[in-house]
Amino acid sequence: MEFVKEFAIFLHKKGIIKFGNFTLASGKTSSYYVDLRLVPSHPIEFRKMIKHLQDKIIRDVKLDNFDSVVGIPTGGLVFATALATESLKPLIYVRDKPKEYGTLKMVEGEIHDGMRAVMIDDVANTGDSVVAATKSLKKVGVSVRDVFVIINRMEGAEQVLSEMGVKMHSVLSILEVAETLYEQELIDKSVLEELKRQINS
Repeated sequence: MEFVKEFAIFLHKKGIIKFGNFTLASGKTSSYYVDLRLVPSHPIEFRKMIKHLQDKIIRDVKLDNFDSVVGIPTGGLVFATALATESLKPLIYVRDKPKEYGTLKMVEGEIHDGMRAVMIDDVANTGDSVVAATKSLKKVGVSVRDVFVIINRMEGAEQVLSEMGVKMHSVLSILEVAETLYEQELIDKSVLEELKRQINS
């Protein structure tokens, strides 16, 4: 697919994806690091990515089948905001911790019981943040059946969410990115093989 090729090359060229030895927030080590929070600094590529995400949502669930777009701070919220604006859908978001004053709310935005939301996040790892956000939304009567991410790291999030009755959709997987970069001779075979080992471990 042309978008996958263009986007993978863009991520590599701008240093948004790096290969080497990295320690992640979870404490785990990884053979690559991807920071999609840099994408909005490149408005043309950002807009293309949001448009591609919107097209995928239209194909997979249709805009009429949900009431609002929900974002997870911080990475997912930027993408959810852009998508909500582009799709003319209301935006809500789940805080990473409850408000410590006023309403003490965990979910921000206009919500109502029985509301159906599509959740947006930037990268799917183990799925923990999406699970926590889904539970917070359920408590206030908002249901999430579909989560869309830009990149699936293929580390089990899909299965974890499936067990909760939530389907995960991804614009592309980390394997698609790496295979594209290898085909374009931007990374060595050893880098691709190391990434495959990490996915399968």
